Amino acid sequence: MNTLWITAEEALSQLGTKPQTLYANVSRGRIRAKADPVDSRRSLYQADDVRRLAERHAGRPRASAVAAEAIRWGDPVLPTTISSIADGRLSYRGHDAVELSLTADLEDVATLLWQTPKVTVHAANYVLADRPRLAAALISLAARVADDLPALGRASPILRIEAADVLSTVAAALAPWPEPLPLHQRLAIGWKRPAAVEPIRKALVLAAEHELNVSAFAARVTASSGAALSAAVLSGLATLTGPRHGGAWLSVTQLVERANAVGVREAIRGMLGSEGAVRAFGHRLYPQGDPRAKAIIASFEAPPLYGLLAEAGEDLLGEPVNLDFALASLAAAFDLPDEAPMVIFALSRTVGWLAHAMEQVESGHLIRPRARYSG
Repeated sequence: MNTLWITAEEALSQLGTKPQTLYANVSRGRIRAKADPVDSRRSLYQADDVRRLAERHAGRPRASAVAAEAIRWGDPVLPTTISSIADGRLSYRGHDAVELSLTADLEDVATLLWQTPKVTVHAANYVLADRPRLAAALISLAARVADDLPALGRASPILRIEAADVLSTVAAALAPWPEPLPLHQRLAIGWKRPAAVEPIRKALVLAAEHELNVSAFAARVTASSGAALSAAVLSGLATLTGPRHGGAWLSVTQLVERANAVGVREAIRGMLGSEGAVRAFGHRLYPQGDPRAKAIIASFEAPPLYGLLAEAGEDLLGEPVNLDFALASLAAAFDLPDEAPMVIFALSRTVGWLAHAMEQVESGHLIRPRARYSG
């Protein structure tokens, strides 16, 4: 996801201050800045930082304005003990996610996030139907929703047992295998790519949870109604399919196709010119680079073209690659099926959705914001 950066003139116009004040705010860490990739003599400034500082100078905004802004990459809007993103680090219940990825598997992460004894996932006792794995997962979850009990009013230990069963349902569709192997092994062996087992394990751990992203929020909204855990996961999975979320890796493959045709730098320039962003690079929550992407890419040898794109993107945009790029690069390195990045992402993130759903149910609160009519 590409961060929006603005020129000094635009920043000064919003702030209504002198250049010296702008530079002072940068030196104090209130506004992030970077070199302009087009002209190294100039600097660009992080638009959200400038806007927030301008609002603070203009006086305290109305509560309705604060609430509306919070939904758009703003301040935290829901309390959680599941994960946090601070100072460029992602933590799962206080444990650094990158450090966890050195040895943990996805089942270990589920055990940590759900605060339960060791989570086991049932083997898939049927052969996957002849359909894309994501479609099979959506159908399997939808079938469960009609039969599963509402989560509201049920004890936490029972919900954790059900969460493992819901994860098993998703895994049966996304990582079908008749033996009770760890999920990263089920994926690697099922795709006939045993050499990819460790990078897949690491990717599953690092993609499992990411604070209040849009799919986690969708899962929490559903859970707040008291619906079944399977319904919350179905909401999360449906949201994940969007091109600005789990489907963002497709823009990476499009970038690679352009790079094959016209070269890496021209491909980046072309996508930036046509779409206004290059989603393979940058993340608003990681100004210094996505640590998940760095850790995943370090676990295998990326195809040469991906390496060239990573270098050119950081040079032209001032942004390192993100998780979407890392998953696409992993799939390309091991010649995994086209849907592999989405399968890895969806299987992994199911663990996070279930953690959010259970936390929301236990809070007892209904998520019901008000609308501001503008007709």
